[in-house]
Amino acid sequence: MPAQLDHLLVPSHDKLASARQLAELLGVPWSATGIGAFVPVYVNDGLTLDFDAWPEPLPKIHFAFRMSDGEFDAVLARIQAAGIPYRSAVHGPVDSKVDTAHGGRIVYWNVPDGHQWEMLTVSYARAPLAEQGS
Repeated sequence: MPAQLDHLLVPSHDKLASARQLAELLGVPWSATGIGAFVPVYVNDGLTLDFDAWPEPLPKIHFAFRMSDGEFDAVLARIQAAGIPYRSAVHGPVDSKVDTAHGGRIVYWNVPDGHQWEMLTVSYARAPLAEQGS
């Protein structure tokens, strides 16, 4: 079996609030308690984000989630309902727009911890395995 990413630690000021917000936006399960001091968000069957309280300064991390068009629409609706500012460019201004320049749809938003979240419907980072010859 090739290596698969299983879990990541997400540094946060308030691990409960941060985990709850991401889980609610993505529409995935989470738990207020996990292994050790972590607050897990179960992104999918193979990936858990473990939120953890860290001292200042927190590193700023970019997390990207690829999803279907239907899931994208649902998450974007939850972002809008929560009043979270979002944008179409990774380093651009808040424009409340969706980027469609890469063959799919992309949106970025930041959280108080400084992390940048991205959701996209088509990966611009790699071609599907069928196109790679694997």
